[in-house]
Amino acid sequence: MSLTDYFTRRTEFDIFPLEEGDLVAAAALHSQRFASPWSDGEIHALLSQDTVFGFVARQTKGAFRPAVGGFVLSRAVAGEAEILTIGVDPRFTRSGLGWRLMQAAMREALVKGSEALFLEVDETNQAALGLYQKLGFLKVGERRAYYQGSTGARTAALVMRLDLR
Repeated sequence: MSLTDYFTRRTEFDIFPLEEGDLVAAAALHSQRFASPWSDGEIHALLSQDTVFGFVARQTKGAFRPAVGGFVLSRAVAGEAEILTIGVDPRFTRSGLGWRLMQAAMREALVKGSEALFLEVDETNQAALGLYQKLGFLKVGERRAYYQGSTGARTAALVMRLDLR
């Protein structure tokens, strides 16, 4: 392997259940992606609930120390599931990690007996909207002026649904 090959080889990730050891990295990633980020304690409090589950994309090749490339946190209750949050490290956007994390959450929601999966997304988040539409989510509602950005501007949250069965 040449030196050029070493620095340009593709980074590889595997998807694992979100664990306590991932929470600091997940919170750091959340703070990069959201104007009102969740702390590792808040993520831990959610993950401690019986109905909440999550997955993490951990780098398996191409780094000196494993990196968290993304994570998803979900909840399943009474035949329905919800994506609570999902985030992919900006260095790894458009690498398929969001798709893979969503697929893991969708499979687990099915295992837990969910027939539908819901999420809310900022109307201005075109990358996320594109992903959700490719996965088959449809807009079923809107919460006007729900999100407040770092500039103070308010945007709508689009409520989206995917039938799992």
